[in-house]
Amino acid sequence: MKFLNVTFAAGALLLTAACTTPFTADVSRFQQLPAPQGESYSIVAMDNGETNSLEFQNYARYVAAQMNEQGYTEVSDPAAATLIVSLDYGVNDGREKIASRPGTRFGAFSGWGFPYYGGGYYRRSAFYDPFFYGGYGGFGGFGGGFNNDVYSYTVYNAYLDMDIKRPDGQPVFEGRAEANSKDDNLPELVPNLVTAMFTDFPGMNGKTVRVKVPEGDGGE
Repeated sequence: MKFLNVTFAAGALLLTAACTTPFTADVSRFQQLPAPQGESYSIVAMDNGETNSLEFQNYARYVAAQMNEQGYTEVSDPAAATLIVSLDYGVNDGREKIASRPGTRFGAFSGWGFPYYGGGYYRRSAFYDPFFYGGYGGFGGFGGGFNNDVYSYTVYNAYLDMDIKRPDGQPVFEGRAEANSKDDNLPELVPNLVTAMFTDFPGMNGKTVRVKVPEGDGGE
């Protein structure tokens, strides 16, 4: 019975780890942004036609909260601002991926199994799978093996671009946050991308870093 308790505890721990996977984004930043000294800012869309859309204004609210926390002051009129913050965001149509995972245990005594699923994603250059897709099973089993199950899933790539310029057009910050997801839900993805963008803001010039946003920390 003690063995079974240890086995169930190990399986529960694996399930917990799989369910608490943080949102992960790759953030690139190029910046010559001095420490804030009372500068004001206004947020606009890179595509000027989007500035007044309700969706854009919703995402701009998350950026404004982060800018205010950094010590800047928001103004509604771009002509009155000392910094212009331009935003763009989006998600692609997704790519289908084929993978396999151990399926039915066969053979002699198979023990106890605790399946879990990870979150694979791709970048332009390669495919990454931070969690092995499959099941942790067969604790204490003897002999036998697994029949592999082949399945497909869709991976989406979402991004947030943020540029900051002075009124004369001189750039002081250019940033991009990218993440991969099993869904294309921008209202959930963009707040997390904003949080990733402002993690250790303004960041090291010319560096790309991987940022983990714990569940519930996205947005404000």
